Amino acid sequence: MIFDDLRAIQNQYGYLPGEQLETLSKQTKIPLYHIHGVADFFPHFHLTPPPKVRMRVCSDMTCHLRGADALRTGLKQRFQGMSESDVSVGEVSCLGQCDGAPAISINDHIYRGVTAAQAEALILTALGGSGLPHTPASPKTGGLASDPYQDSEHYGALKRLIGTSDWEEEVIAELKASGLPGLGGAGFPTGIKWKAVRDAPGPEKYVVCNADESEPGTIKDRFILQNLPNLVIEGMILAGLVTGAQKGILYIRHEYEEQEHILQEEIDRCYAAGLLGPSILGTESSFDLEIFVSPGGYICGEESALIEAIEGKRAEPRNKPPFPVTHGVFNKPTALNNVETFANVPQILMNGVDWYKAQGQGGAAGLKFVGISGDVCNPGIFEIPMGLPMSEVIFNLAGGIVDGRKLKAFAPSGPSSGYLPASKVDVRLDFKSLSAIGSMLGSGAIVVCAEGRCMLDMALNAVKFFRNESCGKCVPCRMGSQKMVDILTNWTHGRSSSADMELIDELTDALKLTSICGLGQFAHVPLTSVLIHFREEIEAHIRDKRCPEGVCPMREERVL
Repeated sequence: MIFDDLRAIQNQYGYLPGEQLETLSKQTKIPLYHIHGVADFFPHFHLTPPPKVRMRVCSDMTCHLRGADALRTGLKQRFQGMSESDVSVGEVSCLGQCDGAPAISINDHIYRGVTAAQAEALILTALGGSGLPHTPASPKTGGLASDPYQDSEHYGALKRLIGTSDWEEEVIAELKASGLPGLGGAGFPTGIKWKAVRDAPGPEKYVVCNADESEPGTIKDRFILQNLPNLVIEGMILAGLVTGAQKGILYIRHEYEEQEHILQEEIDRCYAAGLLGPSILGTESSFDLEIFVSPGGYICGEESALIEAIEGKRAEPRNKPPFPVTHGVFNKPTALNNVETFANVPQILMNGVDWYKAQGQGGAAGLKFVGISGDVCNPGIFEIPMGLPMSEVIFNLAGGIVDGRKLKAFAPSGPSSGYLPASKVDVRLDFKSLSAIGSMLGSGAIVVCAEGRCMLDMALNAVKFFRNESCGKCVPCRMGSQKMVDILTNWTHGRSSSADMELIDELTDALKLTSICGLGQFAHVPLTSVLIHFREEIEAHIRDKRCPEGVCPMREERVL
């Protein structure tokens, strides 16, 4: 695999020297232009020597709310006299540690909740040649209602079903009856997807788990992988046996090293116990499972871009149709679901459809993991009934708003869902309820904004994320997101044009209608939502050249 070779070279040299890439090309018979194209695409790889200390501060939503800008600025000033070859201080997109904001990366070591003094000490440690400390492993959480086994033997659903006749159809029927949606955001019915892969012609099929959560605020899969890895793996095995796939790939973001080790240990145990391999539990059924570590980039969370990366290519989304159920990994039928979806399958099969439906509230079914971060007293990941009111999560589970302030806004699922005002806080956390008010449940990545936050500033931050993470394949996304950032940046500096709103409308339509994938299609949502719910605040910036919250620079610069 090309990524393993590139990682090996970078681990040895600290970057990817040209002569080593030429040697790799000759050894693998992969054209040098292809190797360069792949290496240049992913942020994890360096084609030039990096500085001795490469320090990056997360710049996205939650870290932005919790002081990342001031931290980055202060560190730049502290080390401005040093050579760029010694210390480089910059930005990085979401590190998946939103419940520990602000988060930083130093030479690919990730640290949570750091102060300026702590970050400076880490930089000086690295400069001195000492090894950087490892962050202690997070303690596991027990007694989760999502765990159908609790203290009993794991993999019960697989062991109970594999010896019976026609159990594959039984599994699909139960999944359909449960209505289990895809819980990565799209909500497509799992039973229907698995049936489509099962019915697709051809002997070679794949099961893929998308554990690449990279959108700001999204941290639930990290928690599930750490605390319920057996459920994820059992769900993947069941998917393989149901659909006829004999190979599974668990695609995980490279920042999740701790979770990767937990999963690999669990996979090794499964092979030793005969739950994976050529003859599962002594039957003729077979299924192999391996971990694929992402080379980085939010775009890899898009299913077809993820598949391209698995195939050793640049992670650029494919045009659809065809869809992965018929043309997925190496153009073979592929059942691709996210972590939480796979983890739900053993729950349903062990506890039954009626149990599953009874776990929700307000007509919704099942349990849901949500991550909440931002201006709350108790950020973290919580297991809730699907359909629980947002107010319960914010004010009870998350302890309310910091410093006794009032709630101003919240994003139900990171930048893709946009922002809703405090008046909507009683909305239920389920697909239908949030869709009805113009938002979405998505992955359940709740980001909270307290009074005093500028919603134009928050919209700009979110649109910047999409701009930064665009793969650049399609012009509407590549150019449209940059133009939107330019306009919003001007508004925060007191510069505006009478044509701005018309241009924003045109950009929004172009992004929605012509972008290849969801990144471009949703890049406008943060701005669109604040224009709907916080119009007066935005117009104050444009019309009065004034930031009502005193957050934006609003310098006395004018467009003549």
